[in-house]
Amino acid sequence: MASSGHFIDGLLRYNFLQTALITAILVGIMSGIIGSFIILRGMSLMGDAISHAVLPGVAVAYMLGINLLLGASVFGILAALLIGLVSAKSKLKNDTAIGIVFSAFFALGFILISMAESTTNLHHILFGNVLAVSDSDLLTTAVVWVLVLLFVVVFYKELLITSFDNTYARAYGLKTQLVHYALMLILTLVTVTALQTVGIILIVAMLITPAATAYLLTRRLSTMLTVAAIFSVLASVVGLYLSYTFNWASGPAIVLTAAVFFALAFLFSPRQGLLFKRRIK
Repeated sequence: MASSGHFIDGLLRYNFLQTALITAILVGIMSGIIGSFIILRGMSLMGDAISHAVLPGVAVAYMLGINLLLGASVFGILAALLIGLVSAKSKLKNDTAIGIVFSAFFALGFILISMAESTTNLHHILFGNVLAVSDSDLLTTAVVWVLVLLFVVVFYKELLITSFDNTYARAYGLKTQLVHYALMLILTLVTVTALQTVGIILIVAMLITPAATAYLLTRRLSTMLTVAAIFSVLASVVGLYLSYTFNWASGPAIVLTAAVFFALAFLFSPRQGLLFKRRIK
């Protein structure tokens, strides 16, 4: 077992640890920002669906030797379209359509991964391993990070209006479906870049938990995006430290750290904290 001093010394010495730290920070920022829009739009289950639906895309990309982002993006968007189709063309509610599509995609992904098991590590895909991030993974993450920030900056007004009042947005003339599927594409890209840090199973936690923490602390969207990104980065960095120091799996360490931050906000938030509300009563 290493110590905190060894962790700092390792950061100064080892390129793999520096790469892991930078990647964790970039993924944290993206997860916090996009996660904020996901929970404001009541799409937490959709985030879960997309994160699981990209698994067959990852498997196909591995088998064909192509970029993970390409394979996962195709299947992520396909899942979003199928969910929309089932909801629109049947009497089933949206959550039912989500459950059917994402479970089918996830099952398909498991089968494909088992077929390609000699060339890939299923455990790392499911639970992540930030300490194994390569320089090329970092470069891909940086590119997606820039795309995410550009998307949010350029379409901030559209995202703001459609997140709080979709009916008004349609009356205002905004193409709400286009905004929705653009957000799904960005969500898919963030999901794939987070594969190495937290893995497919835990990605939804990184999308939702820091954003939910920020939601308890502020009512302004711009502030929420910033606070969510900060908590997500803190969780990623502390989780990386715990992973390196105590030899814990990186994904669960990051997610548990995020959950601790949420628990503190849930108890002590000045606006909505459980203990604060009891004190007022």
